[in-house]
Amino acid sequence: MVFVKLGGSLITDKDVEATARPDVIRRLAEEVRRALDAHPDLRLLVGHGSGSFGHVVAQRYQVQSGCTDWHGYALTSAAATRLNRIVTDAFLDAGVPVVSIQPSASARCREGELIDLAVHPAQEVLKHGLVPLVYGDVALDEVWGTTIISTEAIFVHLARALGPQRILLMGEVEGVFSADPRRDPDAHLIPVINASRMEEAERVLGGSHAVDVTGGMRSKVHSMMDLVREFPDLRVRLLSGLQAGLLERALGDSEFKAGTLITA
Repeated sequence: MVFVKLGGSLITDKDVEATARPDVIRRLAEEVRRALDAHPDLRLLVGHGSGSFGHVVAQRYQVQSGCTDWHGYALTSAAATRLNRIVTDAFLDAGVPVVSIQPSASARCREGELIDLAVHPAQEVLKHGLVPLVYGDVALDEVWGTTIISTEAIFVHLARALGPQRILLMGEVEGVFSADPRRDPDAHLIPVINASRMEEAERVLGGSHAVDVTGGMRSKVHSMMDLVREFPDLRVRLLSGLQAGLLERALGDSEFKAGTLITA
């Protein structure tokens, strides 16, 4: 079982509101299809971020910490759903039998933390040889009223029920770097993050390059580090989705080495 996340900055232009990267989405969908064709026993769950669709609207209305204008909640939900429709259609067109599962329909949150999410839909979809497709979404919050749940938070919750062996987080860059490689030519890749190297990683982890109401790279690494501590056999790898063929190779080879590995 492998979870794959397509980052919002990868599949959208996060500097231009509500702008998808259809060529990137299409190529990634085709890579997934080829991996499934080559490895019929491969079981997948795919998730994606909201990028310039959900994040920009959520930031405008402060949905992540309890919006005062509930119209903003509705607009953010609609924006996230629009991107999910684009991704769903691209995967179906590529021959990947994805079934979209809307997280906000069952999510329960308290002070920004996801405390419950229905796992039965994903379990049933997998049972019939299909691919669940989840995404970063709005959610109702028992204390704040509204919040945002990241794809990583959804993965953490689903991992406890579905037991993936690997999680692949596909982004714009190759993994975690000593500095932002888009701005610093001397930045170097950190190949492994574990308990002994967390302090080093903490010094360089920052937010996302553009608007990200779910906390950027720091939040991703922390949530995945907590998960591998809970499940020491789980391997999480951060990879570049802009390198053609990388996702396909990573799906087909459990020992594939690239990007940054997060391990206990």
